Amino acid sequence: MSIYPESAAVKKAVKWISEQRQENPQTPLKKLVLEAATRFNLNPREEEFLWRFFEGQTK
Repeated sequence: MSIYPESAAVKKAVKWISEQRQENPQTPLKKLVLEAATRFNLNPREEEFLWRFFEGQTK
C-alpha cells in the first residue's frame, strides 16, 4: 500500500503546495492547504491527506 495518493487532483495539489512553499516560505501551511482544497476540488479525505503529508515534513 502506497502512502502517496492515486488521485490526480491530489498529486497536482501536492505539487502546487510544494511550489508555493518554495516561492513564499512565510505563507502558512493552513492557508495553502485550504486554497489547494478549493483550487483542486478536493474532498475532505483528500484534504486530510494533504495535512498529514505536509505536517510530516515540518516535524
